[in-house]
Amino acid sequence: MLPDMRIVVAPDSFKGSLTAEEVATAVGRGIAEVLPHADVLLRPLADGGEGTVAAALRAGYRPERVRVAGPDGRPVTATIAVRDGEAVVELATAAGLGLAPPAPMTATTRGVGELIAAALDLGVRRIVLGIGGSATTDGGAGMLQALGVGLLDADGRDVSPGGGGLAAIARAEVGGLDPRLSEVEFLVASDVDNPLTGPSGAAAVFAPQKGATPEQVRALDEALGRYAAVLARDLDADVASVAGAGGAGGTAGGARAVGARVVSGAGFVCDLVGLPEALTGAHLAITGEGSLDRQTLRGKAPAEVARRARTAGVPCLGVAGVVALTPAELAAAGFVAAYALTEVEPDVRRCLAEAGSLLARLTARVVPDLLR
Repeated sequence: MLPDMRIVVAPDSFKGSLTAEEVATAVGRGIAEVLPHADVLLRPLADGGEGTVAAALRAGYRPERVRVAGPDGRPVTATIAVRDGEAVVELATAAGLGLAPPAPMTATTRGVGELIAAALDLGVRRIVLGIGGSATTDGGAGMLQALGVGLLDADGRDVSPGGGGLAAIARAEVGGLDPRLSEVEFLVASDVDNPLTGPSGAAAVFAPQKGATPEQVRALDEALGRYAAVLARDLDADVASVAGAGGAGGTAGGARAVGARVVSGAGFVCDLVGLPEALTGAHLAITGEGSLDRQTLRGKAPAEVARRARTAGVPCLGVAGVVALTPAELAAAGFVAAYALTEVEPDVRRCLAEAGSLLARLTARVVPDLLR
């Protein structure tokens, strides 16, 4: 093994156990145990959802804290990451699952719109909205209302908060939209390609995770369909058939209706943390998340790292709580190997409770063989 070995550690979080930063630190400890002189570059990631602002702050952005409405309307504190005319905001900090008890029909993205307005107040030229981990299925309606779009029922009254309120939408009025939004580049960083409605849509796929019953899922899907039809008619915005519009309960679709462009969340964060530069001259890349599975291959951070590492000619190792991909699937995605915590501890409960120490042990066990 070379004395000046460079290893890039760029994982996402192990949800429920470790943040991305904790994963990277644990892997770094394992490397240090067996390769004490290696140059280890820690680049913890996110895929555009939870952890995106944290990644930006680690990359040198400054925090700006604001009070906005949470998913149930009560105020919460959220952070905007700002640098060089760019603001990174994270939906989960204003409308995330952990901010209020589940309320699938009424949870709102109003606070997300307030975050975007606060970013505009800072005079930025580019706003990146990281979506994921949402408590909402309102199609971004609350966000649009906070930014000045009128979403009205047949009597001209504002529709009620949440996806359930969209069942009554009759028209949309864009005359009150904050004019500053048209003067900035507005990007949505997302890792999903689900449409707004239908069997693969926001309600059918994600609303059950937010507490929706089968009956509520059907009602939300119908309401989102009505909402999409109104946006198409009144804003000339086709959000019904666009891949990715279902991200974060349809928030991606709502953002598209006011000019946002959807980009790869994982790709954005990889660039944000300087992954291309870190991979230059590296001998090994290590990435992972709680479960390496088919969902990983649909644009999540580990798949993006593996793809970029292969392009750079760097072997990529995957680590995870569970590895559900076949060797052929891993190889096709760019991984030279992948290992699960269960290979050092078969007890899944201990894997969850002691993920950090087990991950360090796993790393120390497998890395030397990959570098011989």
